[in-house]
Amino acid sequence: MPAAPTAAAPMNVFDPTALAQRRQRALVLGPETFLLDRVAEDLLDRLGAVKRRFGNAADLGTPTRVLRDALAASGMVETYKAFGPAERADVDVVTDPEILPFAPASLELVVSALALQSVNDLPGALAQIRRALRPDGLLLAGFLGGGTLNELREAFAIAESDTLGGISPRVAPFVDLRDLGGLLQRAGLALPVTDVDRVVVRYGDPLALLHDLRRMGAANPLADRRRAPLLKKTLVRLFEVYAERFADPDGRLRATFEIVWISGWAPHESQQKPLRPGSAKTRLADALRVPEGKLPGEG
Repeated sequence: MPAAPTAAAPMNVFDPTALAQRRQRALVLGPETFLLDRVAEDLLDRLGAVKRRFGNAADLGTPTRVLRDALAASGMVETYKAFGPAERADVDVVTDPEILPFAPASLELVVSALALQSVNDLPGALAQIRRALRPDGLLLAGFLGGGTLNELREAFAIAESDTLGGISPRVAPFVDLRDLGGLLQRAGLALPVTDVDRVVVRYGDPLALLHDLRRMGAANPLADRRRAPLLKKTLVRLFEVYAERFADPDGRLRATFEIVWISGWAPHESQQKPLRPGSAKTRLADALRVPEGKLPGEG
């Protein structure tokens, strides 16, 4: 009798060793936090709109203490633990982002800023978060989305094609906003909401952008990246293409960071639910105060 088929393991898009090395290098260089500061401030505003104080809260992978300190000052949470990689000395619990150490129904709030974009199995991580949330618990996260660094991706593709005769993966394939609502629902989260914030940063030259990416720990961590050093001729052509295609009239160069936001709640009986089909008590025509017409072909 043939063996039953098994579910395919998620493809490793990101190299965990490379991710750890890049985060460690960012700490040594001194982190560049302008984008993280913006996301943390926005997350705090969004959480404040909920108008509720949460009990047991967890921060999943946020690269620095910025979110932890902001939440502590806000008074929105009672207890708080930071879960993150081993190279960070200030986390409460060292965590593999693919295998989360959350006990079932143990958390009222999970937040994350600029971390989930490098998880190989995002659907799996969302499902684990859902299991960890108590009924009416909230997940709120902002991370890099599919439109991030489109300019750099295009410039690299042209530069490598012109100088090497082919292209290699240079910029991560970030998740698309259109997919996130379905992922939240598949994970079992209720009232899912997704939206996007596009941040355009301007640089004097592409090298300044590459330096910032290193200090963000965001240099190329892809598993199938080209392992050979970047050739000088490719770098020169990259600079040319970037300046030709993505320069503003004053000569400064654009770099787009797309922040996608997700929120979802562990189901609870108090939450709003859609009406059953056919349960409406008022006709649409009456609500709009217009005559009810007939479709073509109807008697």
